[in-house]
Amino acid sequence: MLLQHFSNGYVAKTLFQSSLPKVQDDDQAATQFKEGFKLSRKAMKFAGLLELIGSIFLFISIISKSGKKFTRIGALMINIVLGGAIFKHLEAGHGVDGSKKALKLFGLNTLNFIEAMRK
Repeated sequence: MLLQHFSNGYVAKTLFQSSLPKVQDDDQAATQFKEGFKLSRKAMKFAGLLELIGSIFLFISIISKSGKKFTRIGALMINIVLGGAIFKHLEAGHGVDGSKKALKLFGLNTLNFIEAMRK
């Protein structure tokens, strides 16, 4: 249980930090999205919003009595974004090395989700 809280906290913190420039409509982040992944500013802001809300759910799961429910919701939201990020990295030709961080977070988050599904 403690390991799951630590893992949720790590994923939440990482994705929360990653979401802020996207949600704040940062020009540098928008340029990276457009040039690197051929995605619009609107898509960037939507991905950032999903990351932000998902990470908040994971933070809440650490302190809540119904933490498993929040873990499930947050993990699903975040894995949608991470799955898209992995796909876009591979599509852009960055290979496994370019998507290594997203793959690691996706794997951790998936394990958290599976553990939250157990009774």
